[in-house]
Amino acid sequence: MKGHSLSFSFFFSLYLSLFYFSLLRDAKANDEAQNNGVYVVQMGAAAASRNGTLRDDHTQLLNSLSLGGIWPESPSFADEGMGPIPSRWKGTCMEAQYFSSSHCNRKLIGARYYFDPDWDVASALSPRDMEGHGTHVASTAAGIPVPGASYYGPALGLATGTAKGGSPGSRIAVYHVCYPNGCPASAILAAFDDAIADGFDILSVSLGAEASLEDGSWSTATAIGSLHAVEKGITVVCAAGNSGPWRGTLANISPWILTVGATTIVCDFVSHVVLGDYSLFNGLAWRHTFWKPTKESQYPLIYGLDAKGSGDLFYKIEDFDARNCNPGTDRFPPTLDENKLRGRITVCEHSDYRYKIEQKLEIVISQGGIGVILVVDHTRRVASSAYRTSPISAITESDGTEVLSYIRSSSFKLNSLFYLAFLYWFFSQPDIAAAGVDILAVWPNTTSEALEKRDPPLFYLLSGTSMSCPHIAGIAAAVKSQYRTWSPSAIKSAIMTMASQTNNMKAPITTGSGSVATPYDYGAGELTTTGPLQLGLIYETNTVDYLQFLCNLGYDASQIKLVSLDLYGFTCSKDQSADCISDMNYPSIAVSNFKGRESRRVVRTATNVGVCDETVYTATVEAPTGWEVKVIPEKLQFTKEIKKLSYEVIFTSETTPEADVFGSVTRTNGKYRVQTPFVLSS
Repeated sequence: MKGHSLSFSFFFSLYLSLFYFSLLRDAKANDEAQNNGVYVVQMGAAAASRNGTLRDDHTQLLNSLSLGGIWPESPSFADEGMGPIPSRWKGTCMEAQYFSSSHCNRKLIGARYYFDPDWDVASALSPRDMEGHGTHVASTAAGIPVPGASYYGPALGLATGTAKGGSPGSRIAVYHVCYPNGCPASAILAAFDDAIADGFDILSVSLGAEASLEDGSWSTATAIGSLHAVEKGITVVCAAGNSGPWRGTLANISPWILTVGATTIVCDFVSHVVLGDYSLFNGLAWRHTFWKPTKESQYPLIYGLDAKGSGDLFYKIEDFDARNCNPGTDRFPPTLDENKLRGRITVCEHSDYRYKIEQKLEIVISQGGIGVILVVDHTRRVASSAYRTSPISAITESDGTEVLSYIRSSSFKLNSLFYLAFLYWFFSQPDIAAAGVDILAVWPNTTSEALEKRDPPLFYLLSGTSMSCPHIAGIAAAVKSQYRTWSPSAIKSAIMTMASQTNNMKAPITTGSGSVATPYDYGAGELTTTGPLQLGLIYETNTVDYLQFLCNLGYDASQIKLVSLDLYGFTCSKDQSADCISDMNYPSIAVSNFKGRESRRVVRTATNVGVCDETVYTATVEAPTGWEVKVIPEKLQFTKEIKKLSYEVIFTSETTPEADVFGSVTRTNGKYRVQTPFVLSS
């Protein structure tokens, strides 16, 4: 992380993980949400109860600023059994190429697209989704139940089951803001304005700039549009970006946004790699054909380093680039020798992150290679969908060492490896149960992902924070449905403070490499599906707090009014400083710039929202080694008259910390348990 994004990365972020969203709520809870009139929009969609008409006081959920529109014919968007479109709906269904107003119905109630004269995107000026992302995310957010869903159905049978969105009773509207070559800020801001005017309560936004492109927490179109929405009482849920899991890779970092990361689910797509000596390794991937272990499926094997190109008089190919199968550039000779790749399976490392895995695969296949065995740990679990239908299998670094040892052994023969891409669901002990990797959802009827000699799939598997974002929005909708008057910060607090730091095996959450995860990896933790609906305390912030946050970062009121809708005579506090950011009443705590032995004081104000008016919450502290953490007062006594109480947390360091450390303050009254995680840094 760099600059403020390092000091306050946990303060800004919420890396949440989820169980697969069919576990979001039981049938009774789903019925309650529907009866409360929770609506879903796909930047969105307005949703209504499927059991009758909507009243104007019903809440609405906007689920996703759509990157690529929607495929309206998909079964997830059927409107059977839905009541009339609510009167509060102010949106429209724009007609365009391949899309008419008749494509909208009582489920898909609105669709817009946006034109920017500076972008040559004539072919994309339509709400129709031609790439799949928008359709996939919309159905994840609010698709109706579709039994028998799977990737290619009975023929292949991957991920077979019932596909159901987080808010299946909700209505959907899409705001198509992205084109094949990018997402103009003008379109994003216009979509936010339209969505706000259409009257929704929750926005789920599955887009964001690369982390390296974010200039501060407020300057992106998504950040500005989100601030406008939050100022109007609308909760905004955003994807955290897909540049992780390393530091400094978070997108959508503004504290008024609920930022969502992606983690794994409890299923693997296994792709065997079998050597000539019949050693077998379980890789991860899913393939466009199912090969069987016959002599015909044997292919020669070569290590990327052994396939290194010869370069030329002016350019030498480095061993590091060859081992990683880096594609290089058009200005230089190919990294790998086409003659050595042709007809072979190539073993490629992935220790160089300058190039995407897809690029490495493409260079091998384009030069006549049969497939790739990728040696990688961090992103291995994402391989099963990130590599899509490509002939690839991702194995661990330890297995990769054995494969390379085999290649170097005297028993190795050029044709002594065969690659078996037989895939199946494998239920394992996951790193973390979540809804961001290998998510099955509806897919447009386009040929881009069709298997050879097959029609396009009706459902497809994708991975990324775009997939986890609409899951969180569904939880937010459930909270909003139960607590109609709650602010966006109250909903965020409910989700964060009730998160879990253990996986579904009751073990600590781990990273892709197997190490124990920290709040820098998952933020508040793994979302619990019922906790946010059964909680006792919340921490609230408001628009003034967010504006003061910008002041503390060094901006003045004249700059802030350029991005805020309503300043209400706001002026920056005279004692503003970066250290004051820690005092924002956020549901987590981040304190930075510790130097030597010193103490820092942070204040939090808790609001009792539990069923018991007369109750006492006692604090317990999990403090890192070498730190003293005091909570004053230790007990908070709420009454019918006293709903809000403040307390101090005093952090004292014995020496200048050499590394960032983590801990938590947990308050409980015996019935409810509310956790506030913290991070401390030098």
